[in-house]
Amino acid sequence: MNFNIFKNTIEALQSKQLGGLEAQFKLAPALRLQYNADRIKAKQPRKAAVLALFYPDNNNETTFLLTERARYKGTHSAQISFPGGKRDTTDANLQETALREAFEEVGVLPNSVEIIRELTDVYIPPSNFLATPFIGFADTKPTFNTNYEVENTIEILVEELLNEASLSTINLSTSYMKNIDVPCFKFNNYMVWGATAMMLSEIKELLKL
Repeated sequence: MNFNIFKNTIEALQSKQLGGLEAQFKLAPALRLQYNADRIKAKQPRKAAVLALFYPDNNNETTFLLTERARYKGTHSAQISFPGGKRDTTDANLQETALREAFEEVGVLPNSVEIIRELTDVYIPPSNFLATPFIGFADTKPTFNTNYEVENTIEILVEELLNEASLSTINLSTSYMKNIDVPCFKFNNYMVWGATAMMLSEIKELLKL
Protein backbone atom coordinates (compact mmCIF):
# COMPACT_ATOMS: atom_id res chain seq x y z
CA MET A 1 0.00 0.00 0.00
CA ASN A 2 1.44 3.33 -1.07
CA PHE A 3 1.91 5.62 1.93
CA ASN A 4 -0.07 8.43 0.29
CA ILE A 5 -3.02 6.05 -0.01
CA PHE A 6 -2.59 5.06 3.64
CA LYS A 7 -2.68 8.68 4.76
CA ASN A 8 -5.82 9.28 2.72
CA THR A 9 -7.56 6.51 4.70
CA ILE A 10 -6.75 7.92 8.15
CA GLU A 11 -10.07 9.72 8.59
CA ALA A 12 -11.87 6.48 7.77
CA LEU A 13 -9.65 4.56 10.17
CA GLN A 14 -10.56 6.98 12.94
CA SER A 15 -14.29 6.55 12.45
CA LYS A 16 -14.55 2.84 11.61
CA GLN A 17 -15.92 0.57 14.32
CA LEU A 18 -13.22 -1.56 15.90
CA GLY A 19 -13.32 -5.33 15.52
CA GLY A 20 -12.68 -5.70 19.25
CA LEU A 21 -12.45 -9.14 20.84
CA GLU A 22 -14.02 -10.83 17.83
CA ALA A 23 -11.13 -9.67 15.65
CA GLN A 24 -8.51 -10.31 18.32
CA PHE A 25 -9.67 -13.84 19.09
CA LYS A 26 -9.02 -14.94 15.51
CA LEU A 27 -5.34 -14.99 16.52
CA ALA A 28 -5.68 -15.73 20.23
CA PRO A 29 -3.99 -18.70 21.92
CA ALA A 30 -6.41 -21.08 23.62
CA LEU A 31 -5.04 -19.98 27.01
CA ARG A 32 -6.26 -16.42 26.40
CA LEU A 33 -9.80 -17.53 25.57
CA GLN A 34 -10.27 -18.66 29.18
CA TYR A 35 -10.28 -15.07 30.45
CA ASN A 36 -13.50 -13.08 30.40
CA ALA A 37 -13.84 -9.48 31.62
CA ASP A 38 -14.70 -10.45 35.19
CA ARG A 39 -11.76 -12.83 35.50
CA ILE A 40 -9.39 -10.23 34.10
CA LYS A 41 -10.67 -7.60 36.53
CA ALA A 42 -10.19 -10.00 39.44
CA LYS A 43 -6.53 -10.40 38.47
CA GLN A 44 -5.99 -6.63 38.92
CA PRO A 45 -3.64 -6.49 35.92
CA ARG A 46 -0.92 -3.89 35.58
CA LYS A 47 -1.48 -1.23 32.90
CA ALA A 48 0.73 -1.10 29.82
CA ALA A 49 0.63 0.44 26.35
CA VAL A 50 2.22 -0.24 22.97
CA LEU A 51 2.65 1.72 19.75
CA ALA A 52 1.81 0.32 16.33
CA LEU A 53 3.78 2.76 14.19
CA PHE A 54 3.21 3.10 10.45
CA TYR A 55 5.59 4.98 8.13
CA PRO A 56 6.86 4.98 4.53
CA ASP A 57 9.80 2.81 3.52
CA ASN A 58 12.37 3.87 0.92
CA ASN A 59 9.88 3.03 -1.85
CA ASN A 60 7.08 5.00 -0.16
CA GLU A 61 5.29 1.76 0.70
CA THR A 62 3.46 1.67 4.03
CA THR A 63 5.42 -0.23 6.67
CA PHE A 64 4.93 -0.89 10.36
CA LEU A 65 7.42 -1.61 13.11
CA LEU A 66 7.83 -4.68 15.27
CA THR A 67 10.68 -5.50 17.62
CA GLU A 68 12.43 -8.70 18.56
CA ARG A 69 12.85 -8.64 22.31
CA ALA A 70 16.26 -9.28 23.82
CA ARG A 71 16.89 -12.69 25.37
CA TYR A 72 16.58 -12.78 29.13
CA LYS A 73 15.27 -15.00 31.92
CA GLY A 74 11.67 -13.94 31.67
CA THR A 75 8.24 -14.59 30.21
CA HIS A 76 8.60 -12.64 26.95
CA SER A 77 12.26 -13.33 26.11
CA ALA A 78 13.02 -13.13 22.35
CA GLN A 79 9.36 -12.66 21.43
CA ILE A 80 8.14 -10.37 18.65
CA SER A 81 6.17 -7.36 19.85
CA PHE A 82 5.34 -3.73 19.32
CA PRO A 83 7.44 -1.18 21.21
CA GLY A 84 5.81 -0.66 24.57
CA GLY A 85 5.77 -1.39 28.26
CA LYS A 86 4.21 -0.70 31.62
CA ARG A 87 2.78 2.65 32.60
CA ASP A 88 4.99 4.80 34.81
CA THR A 89 3.57 6.98 37.56
CA THR A 90 4.93 10.01 35.68
CA ASP A 91 2.94 9.20 32.51
CA ALA A 92 -0.08 11.46 32.10
CA ASN A 93 -1.99 8.71 30.31
CA LEU A 94 -1.48 5.47 28.40
CA GLN A 95 -0.89 7.25 25.10
CA GLU A 96 2.07 8.96 26.73
CA THR A 97 3.24 5.55 27.94
CA ALA A 98 3.21 4.17 24.41
CA LEU A 99 5.13 7.15 23.01
CA ARG A 100 7.66 7.17 25.86
CA GLU A 101 8.34 3.45 25.54
CA ALA A 102 8.77 3.74 21.76
CA PHE A 103 11.35 6.47 22.33
CA GLU A 104 13.19 4.54 25.03
CA GLU A 105 13.22 1.22 23.18
CA VAL A 106 13.77 2.21 19.54
CA GLY A 107 14.47 5.96 19.55
CA VAL A 108 11.25 7.15 17.87
CA LEU A 109 10.76 10.81 18.78
CA PRO A 110 7.31 11.36 20.34
CA ASN A 111 6.77 14.61 18.43
CA SER A 112 7.32 12.78 15.13
CA VAL A 113 4.30 10.53 15.74
CA GLU A 114 0.67 11.41 15.12
CA ILE A 115 -1.69 9.09 16.96
CA ILE A 116 -4.60 7.86 14.85
CA ARG A 117 -6.58 6.13 17.58
CA GLU A 118 -6.61 3.84 20.57
CA LEU A 119 -7.43 0.18 19.95
CA THR A 120 -8.97 -2.56 22.11
CA ASP A 121 -7.12 -3.59 25.27
CA VAL A 122 -5.39 -6.98 25.24
CA TYR A 123 -4.96 -9.00 28.41
CA ILE A 124 -1.65 -10.89 28.67
CA PRO A 125 -2.06 -13.73 31.20
CA PRO A 126 1.59 -14.82 31.66
CA SER A 127 2.71 -11.37 32.84
CA ASN A 128 -0.69 -10.10 34.07
CA PHE A 129 -0.61 -6.96 31.95
CA LEU A 130 -3.56 -5.22 30.35
CA ALA A 131 -2.00 -3.61 27.28
CA THR A 132 -3.60 -0.75 25.37
CA PRO A 133 -2.46 -0.48 21.74
CA PHE A 134 -2.25 2.87 19.96
CA ILE A 135 -1.97 3.10 16.20
CA GLY A 136 -0.01 6.06 14.85
CA PHE A 137 2.07 7.21 11.91
CA ALA A 138 5.20 9.16 11.06
CA ASP A 139 5.58 11.00 7.77
CA THR A 140 9.16 9.80 7.31
CA LYS A 141 10.95 6.61 8.22
CA PRO A 142 12.41 7.01 11.73
CA THR A 143 16.06 6.47 12.52
CA PHE A 144 15.96 3.60 14.99
CA ASN A 145 18.25 3.50 17.99
CA THR A 146 17.53 0.43 20.13
CA ASN A 147 18.16 0.00 23.83
CA TYR A 148 19.08 -3.12 25.82
CA GLU A 149 15.51 -4.43 25.73
CA VAL A 150 15.48 -4.83 21.94
CA GLU A 151 17.53 -7.30 19.91
CA ASN A 152 16.32 -6.18 16.46
CA THR A 153 13.84 -3.91 14.73
CA ILE A 154 11.59 -5.60 12.19
CA GLU A 155 9.88 -3.72 9.36
CA ILE A 156 6.78 -5.30 7.82
CA LEU A 157 4.88 -4.10 4.76
CA VAL A 158 1.17 -3.56 5.29
CA GLU A 159 0.59 -5.71 2.24
CA GLU A 160 2.10 -8.65 4.13
CA LEU A 161 -0.30 -8.14 7.02
CA LEU A 162 -3.28 -8.04 4.65
CA ASN A 163 -2.12 -11.14 2.75
CA GLU A 164 -4.08 -14.16 3.98
CA ALA A 165 -1.04 -16.32 3.17
CA SER A 166 0.67 -14.72 6.18
CA LEU A 167 -1.64 -16.60 8.55
CA SER A 168 -0.18 -19.76 10.02
CA THR A 169 0.01 -21.99 13.10
CA ILE A 170 2.99 -22.77 15.31
CA ASN A 171 3.43 -25.48 17.92
CA LEU A 172 4.89 -24.01 21.10
CA SER A 173 6.15 -25.08 24.48
CA THR A 174 6.87 -22.27 26.91
CA SER A 175 7.11 -21.83 30.67
CA TYR A 176 3.31 -21.58 30.82
CA MET A 177 2.05 -23.90 28.06
CA LYS A 178 3.30 -27.17 26.58
CA ASN A 179 2.99 -28.55 23.05
CA ILE A 180 0.16 -26.23 22.06
CA ASP A 181 -0.81 -25.19 18.52
CA VAL A 182 -1.08 -21.40 18.42
CA PRO A 183 -2.37 -19.22 15.55
CA CYS A 184 0.17 -16.72 14.29
CA PHE A 185 1.31 -14.42 11.51
CA LYS A 186 4.36 -15.51 9.56
CA PHE A 187 6.36 -12.57 8.23
CA ASN A 188 9.52 -13.76 6.45
CA ASN A 189 11.26 -15.86 9.12
CA TYR A 190 9.43 -14.28 12.05
CA MET A 191 6.47 -15.92 13.78
CA VAL A 192 4.23 -13.41 15.56
CA TRP A 193 1.81 -14.89 18.07
CA GLY A 194 0.12 -14.11 21.37
CA ALA A 195 -0.87 -10.58 22.35
CA THR A 196 0.92 -8.97 19.39
CA ALA A 197 -0.86 -11.23 16.91
CA MET A 198 -4.18 -10.39 18.56
CA MET A 199 -3.46 -6.67 18.17
CA LEU A 200 -2.41 -7.17 14.56
CA SER A 201 -5.60 -9.10 13.86
CA GLU A 202 -7.67 -6.11 14.95
CA ILE A 203 -5.44 -3.75 12.95
CA LYS A 204 -5.82 -5.99 9.90
CA GLU A 205 -9.61 -5.80 10.15
CA LEU A 206 -9.40 -2.02 10.62
CA LEU A 207 -7.31 -1.61 7.46
CA LYS A 208 -9.84 -3.49 5.34
CA LEU A 209 -11.78 -0.42 4.24
